[in-house]
Amino acid sequence: MGGSAVSLHPLLWSRHFYCYLKTTPSGQPNVQTLLQGVTSGFSLKPCTTELEPCLPKVYNNLDFAGADYRSLFTADHEECQRACTQDPGCQFFTYLNEFFTTETLRYKCHLKFSWSIPVTPIVEKQTGVVSGFSHNIQVTQQSDTACEGKLFTNTATLGKDLMVLPAVSPGHCQALCSDHPSCTYFSFDSYNLRCNLKDNKNERVTVAKKGKISGLPAHFCQVVVDWVKVAHKGVEFPGSDIRFELVDDADICQRKCNEDPTCQFYSYIKKTSPRRDYRRRCYLKRAITMSAPPRITKLANVVSGFQLRTCV
Repeated sequence: MGGSAVSLHPLLWSRHFYCYLKTTPSGQPNVQTLLQGVTSGFSLKPCTTELEPCLPKVYNNLDFAGADYRSLFTADHEECQRACTQDPGCQFFTYLNEFFTTETLRYKCHLKFSWSIPVTPIVEKQTGVVSGFSHNIQVTQQSDTACEGKLFTNTATLGKDLMVLPAVSPGHCQALCSDHPSCTYFSFDSYNLRCNLKDNKNERVTVAKKGKISGLPAHFCQVVVDWVKVAHKGVEFPGSDIRFELVDDADICQRKCNEDPTCQFYSYIKKTSPRRDYRRRCYLKRAITMSAPPRITKLANVVSGFQLRTCV
């Protein structure tokens, strides 16, 4: 490193607690600059095979904002962390201590969720494209007992959505519902490629509707993951690129994704695509699938941390 330390530009203060993932062909940074308040480092992939690190440290006056799915009151942050550790759906937490500004919210423990399977940010129909998933995707389940998912064709479920996500198939939608601890059932729209996750523990109201496939999650068994082995013609996953390579067909692109441990899904632009400049491009892609709070902010009298299941 060279040069002197400098202060962060005022416009960068809003970027506190951001993690920028970087890559170069050599595996080394092209430029290194001293910058106050910034920590940089290297991937530990060559050093360990652990997919989920142990993160026992708690963080005072930091709020892991968003991703809540359950809350309860506990005597202290240690009990909140134990609650998170014992709840299979919890990845991290934020606890409001006895000095929190709003008195009625003191001692409140917010359990929070993070996806363990890839969520494709965009799924859209596109001529001349084939997309799919790595066959090596690990789908976390709470049981080793195998089961088959329950699907209802041409059936929509009514009621308020927990959330709506892009999805490419009913199996993909079911996997998303199974991964989210609050999802009780789902509807998949095969026309718009949308997955409607529902949270209604009291009833499931359905209506016949062409092009809709509804179903139930598999929270307590190992659901079949055949959905990752299907290549989807006429569908593209824009964004989330790791890199692209020029290959001759979609099967080779699929193999490239399977062989690359960082690849979770891909899109291949066929030789017949109307986008001439992009033909034969195999885009290898990845989304974040680890305990990553969607947002971290400073907040007085709160304590945040992670589950300790990976520490044993």
